[in-house]
Amino acid sequence: LSSSTSAAEKEMGGAEQREKQYQAHQGFGDRHGGVTGAHTYFYADEAKCDQHMETFLHCIDASSGSSEDGFSAIKLTALARPQFLVRFSEVLVKWRRFFHQMAAEQGQAGWAVLDTKLEMEKLQETLANLGIASKAESQQWFMGENLGTSGTVDLLDWNSLFDSRTKLSRPLLIPNRKTGQLEPLLSGFSEEEELQMKRVLQRMDVLAKRAMEKGVRLMVDAEQSYFQPAISRLTVETQRRFNRSQPIIYNTYQCYLKEAYNNVTGDMELSRREGWHFCTKLVRGAYMEQERERAAQMGYEDPINPSYEKTNEMYHRCLDYVLEEIKRSRKASVMVASHNEDTVKFTLRRMMELGIHPSDKKVCFGQLLGMCDQITFPLGQAGFPVYKYVPYGPVSEVLPYLSRRAQENRGFMQRANRERDLLWKEVKRRLLTGNLFS
Repeated sequence: LSSSTSAAEKEMGGAEQREKQYQAHQGFGDRHGGVTGAHTYFYADEAKCDQHMETFLHCIDASSGSSEDGFSAIKLTALARPQFLVRFSEVLVKWRRFFHQMAAEQGQAGWAVLDTKLEMEKLQETLANLGIASKAESQQWFMGENLGTSGTVDLLDWNSLFDSRTKLSRPLLIPNRKTGQLEPLLSGFSEEEELQMKRVLQRMDVLAKRAMEKGVRLMVDAEQSYFQPAISRLTVETQRRFNRSQPIIYNTYQCYLKEAYNNVTGDMELSRREGWHFCTKLVRGAYMEQERERAAQMGYEDPINPSYEKTNEMYHRCLDYVLEEIKRSRKASVMVASHNEDTVKFTLRRMMELGIHPSDKKVCFGQLLGMCDQITFPLGQAGFPVYKYVPYGPVSEVLPYLSRRAQENRGFMQRANRERDLLWKEVKRRLLTGNLFS
C-alpha cells in the first residue's frame, strides 16, 4: 500500500444553457458557502496563493518520502483566484458553444464530440456571413495552424485556433445569440486576469517540476462545474509539457457530470495526436447538492446525471474507454478512485479480459484513509497498486469533508458494518490458530 496527500458543457438551445452555466455570478467564486463536500479556497491575494504552493511542495516531498510511486493532490482554487477560474471557464464554454452552434447548422446537433466535424467551406462561409472574418482571413487562420487539411475542423482543431487567435491584437469576435451582435470573446478579461493566468501556470510549473524530481505523480483535483473548464484546460496544458515521456500529471474527471464522457474522449484524443501520456483519476463527484442548488437558483440545466445509477453507468463507460486505450497504446494511466465494490469488480474483470496486469502499473485504485479497507487491503495483497487518500487540515474543515463522503457513498454504514464483521472474523481466526499478531 502507498500513501497519497491532498489539501481538500446537442443543439443550439442546450449549448446556450451550458454557456449560462458558467457565467460569473456575484454570489459564487470566492466563497465557502454550501461547500461541505470538499474545500474551496477563499482568495485573499497572490501571496496567499504562493503560500498554498509552498504547502503543496511540502506534500510532494512527504509523498516522496513515505512511498514509492506516490501521489500528491492539488486544488487550483488554492493557486488562483476562483473568480478568475469562473471567468476563464465562461470564455472556454462560449468558444465551445459557438462550435456546437455551427455544428447544429450543419446538421450535427447532439453528435458525440469526436464525431462532430465542421466542413471547412461551410465554416468559412459562416464566419464571413457573420462578419467575423473574410474567407481569405479565415483561410489564413487555418493554414497558419495547419488545420482543416482534411477538409473538416473538429473541436480539438477549433480549440487550437482559439489559442492562436487570442494572441492577436485584433479581438476575437463571436456572435451573441440574444442580441445578434458580435462581441469580443475575451471582453471579460482584464490585464490583471491575464496576469493571474500566467501566475497560476507558473505555480503549476513549479509543482510539476518538483513532482518529477521527487518521482511523485501530481493529481489535479476536480472542483465545481463553474470552475472545471478552466481547471481542466490548465491541467491539460501542464500535461502537454510534463507527460511527454512519463505519466506525471493526472487530470480528474467527475462522472456525475453529463459531459464526463465527452470530456474524457476529447482530452484523450488530444493526447493521441500530440503523443503525451493521458493520465486520469476517475471519481463520481463531490458537489452534487451545491451544483443542483446553484442550477435551480440561476436557472440553467442541472449539470449532474439524474440518478446514482446513471452516474455509475457514466463511470464505467469512461473507465472502459481508458482501459481500452491502455491496451491499445500503453500511453494511458488511470486511478480508479472509488469506494464502490461493483466498480472495483468491473475494473478487475475488464483488466483480465484486456490482458492488463497489475505489475504494468497502468491501473491503480484509491480509497479514503479509514474507509473501505475491505476493498483496499485485498487489492494491495493481490499485487494491485492501491492508495489511501489522506485529507488533512483543521478538524473543523476535515470533518465536514469526511461526513460528506459518507453521505454520498450510499450504503456506507452497511459497508462499515460489513468491514467490522470481517475484522472480528479475522481476529477470532487468529485467536483460534494462535497467530494473533502474524
